[in-house]
Amino acid sequence: MNVDRSYAGVDLNSDVGESFGAYTMGQDERLMASITSANIACGYHAGDPSVMRVTVRHALEHAVAIGAHPGFQDLVGFGRRPLRASPAEIEDLVLYQIGALSGIVRAEGGQLMHVKPHGALYTMASEERPIADAVVRAVKAFDGELVLVGRSGSSLLDAGQASGLNVASEVFADRAYKADGTLVSRTADGAVIVDVASVVERAVSMVTRGVVAAVDGTPVAVHADTICVHGDTPGAAALSVGLRAGLEAAGVGVVAFASKKQAAARRE
Repeated sequence: MNVDRSYAGVDLNSDVGESFGAYTMGQDERLMASITSANIACGYHAGDPSVMRVTVRHALEHAVAIGAHPGFQDLVGFGRRPLRASPAEIEDLVLYQIGALSGIVRAEGGQLMHVKPHGALYTMASEERPIADAVVRAVKAFDGELVLVGRSGSSLLDAGQASGLNVASEVFADRAYKADGTLVSRTADGAVIVDVASVVERAVSMVTRGVVAAVDGTPVAVHADTICVHGDTPGAAALSVGLRAGLEAAGVGVVAFASKKQAAARRE
């Protein structure tokens, strides 16, 4: 994948900022101490302006790279229900959410670094090229130097690379895989993995060997630029701490991926 780096290692990301109104979701403050990139909900599937701003502040306090996490406008379904929309509509809703978060990030003195779609939008963009292309158009229209995060081997990464975007290939430490490289549905038993030792073992294998075992035992080839721990996974904060410690114990550095602008600055 064409992620620009001036160092070796893997990024550790989490989906955060998903509380809204009176509803609290996740363990954002605790997660910030161990992750290197934060994908912040932009108010459609979760989050609200106040939560977005507080989450941005927490990320900046911990020197965590900030990314937009746009999804379908579906608070009831948490953005995990596949909604049908035209490519033009998807492009617009992604652009809108990137702009909303970027405005808050700038107001707080930070810089938006990446974009990672959420939930059903992420899955659909991973599998349907017209949707992937719509997401890519929105990212490029806003800032062609942003990193686009997508599932390893997905149409989203293919579309990003074809357009010249900087991409980061994502793997999942806390989710079970099917033999075709897609994720097991959350409705299935064992889809979400919460045992720290299992998560660490899988993550180290994905980073160092480029392989993860599917639920049927099939070895699945993956490329890991960044590892996701979902913010709403039970015990996510402890899982993230254990994952980072386990990776570092295995000799894997944990560092944020660089945008084109950052990488160029480091080379100067």
